[in-house]
Amino acid sequence: MIDAKNVIAGEERDAQNREDVYNPAHPQTVVGTVPRSSANDIDRAVHAANEARTGWRRLGSMARGNILFQAAQVLEAHVEELGQLAAAEMGKPIGEARGEAQRAVAILRYYGGEGFRTMGDVIPASNPQTLQYTVREPLGVVGLITPWNFPLAIPMWKAAPALVCGNTVVLKPAELSSLTAYRMLALISSLFPPGVFNLVLGHGTEAGEAMIRHPDVNALSFTGSAAVGQHIAQIATARGIKYQLEMGGKNPVVVADDADIDLAVDFTVSGAMRSAGQKCTATSRVIVMDAVRAAFSHALVERVRTLKMGDPLDPQNYLGPVVSQAQHTKVLGLINQGQAEGGRVLLGGLVSEEQSGYFIPPTVFDEVVPTATIAQEEIFGPVVALLPVSNIDEAIRVANGVRYGLSASVFTRSLSTALTFVDGIQAGMVRVNEETAGVELQAPFGGMKASSSHSREQGHAAIEFYTETKTVAIRAV
Repeated sequence: MIDAKNVIAGEERDAQNREDVYNPAHPQTVVGTVPRSSANDIDRAVHAANEARTGWRRLGSMARGNILFQAAQVLEAHVEELGQLAAAEMGKPIGEARGEAQRAVAILRYYGGEGFRTMGDVIPASNPQTLQYTVREPLGVVGLITPWNFPLAIPMWKAAPALVCGNTVVLKPAELSSLTAYRMLALISSLFPPGVFNLVLGHGTEAGEAMIRHPDVNALSFTGSAAVGQHIAQIATARGIKYQLEMGGKNPVVVADDADIDLAVDFTVSGAMRSAGQKCTATSRVIVMDAVRAAFSHALVERVRTLKMGDPLDPQNYLGPVVSQAQHTKVLGLINQGQAEGGRVLLGGLVSEEQSGYFIPPTVFDEVVPTATIAQEEIFGPVVALLPVSNIDEAIRVANGVRYGLSASVFTRSLSTALTFVDGIQAGMVRVNEETAGVELQAPFGGMKASSSHSREQGHAAIEFYTETKTVAIRAV
């Protein structure tokens, strides 16, 4: 049992109301309790961040980077603990949860190094007696709203670049993974001056809404649903502050007629079924050319049939549960709708009455038309739909025929086919002979169309979001 608290100005503080957190694999088991914070709690955290911003900025980027290095060392010693907690709280298989904890460590190290790198440029001036250059200035107090599916990596890939650039942070993680976020911050909060890195736990409709409207929050970074992202965009635009949105995907894999079928199956299964499909970059559609459709679908079904599902703390299990009863109901509803709209279930779909947790068997659909709901809407579950096409041009049209554009992949041995796909696909991240899910931490992350607000996270692109440019000219007299 973990009794999480808010972390404000370096101190753990409770809220007026609290609620229990249940294990999605064993819904009667309480993992811990968390605060249900109010606007007053957000106000206290923002005030603390505002008070700390000047001192943190003046500390300098190298000193800030060294603190991130220290934080990485602390978290690395607790990778197993954090992985176990994430698996118990939101159902991620233990191997993936450990990997995510290690990813948070790597992110801290990467952005710690950014504190030692260039934060501006020298620019030629028309007057040779003038020194002209740019510097990157922090934005101030940054509000971060993060999702439940990556309770360690996403909070850190937002917070670490914000902090090294000299911003102070108020983090509001999703209520379904608040225990994990709390434990991560509790381990490292003493390394930061009071008020620099704050955590407020609660619901989006209360704590989240208060954060995005707070007059002293200077920028917002959000990962979550498109509907909430659009709401944040409207408020941030009206307030005239910088904002960043990552809002999901409907990610296609294209299997060309010359594809390595075994490779395509391997990466399709990994992209679609790991984390029970609960990734914004998860493979959701497989667009298969007619010439290899039979061979691919047979191999895919046989591979998926071997996947073990069960308690996420058992390393033998490939899939754990989905995160909550609400998510379980939503995914099952979409599976039923997929069948009602003409899709044919090749495997899965039926839930065992003997299973007590929020488990959904890995499900493969065939004969799905591009306009079907399961071919258009994000499912966020272990469900993949096969859509037949005849050539690469048709495949690109089908792939682009959704409102999202986050990640996409093609499997082919042809350089010409690969380049045609790269040129034509509307996605922020494009892979050839690799899965759609994930991206290396040093590379920009983000999408096109409704997937993103057209900024990028991770890599050096994050530095650009969390700073603004100041141009300086100094003339010798």
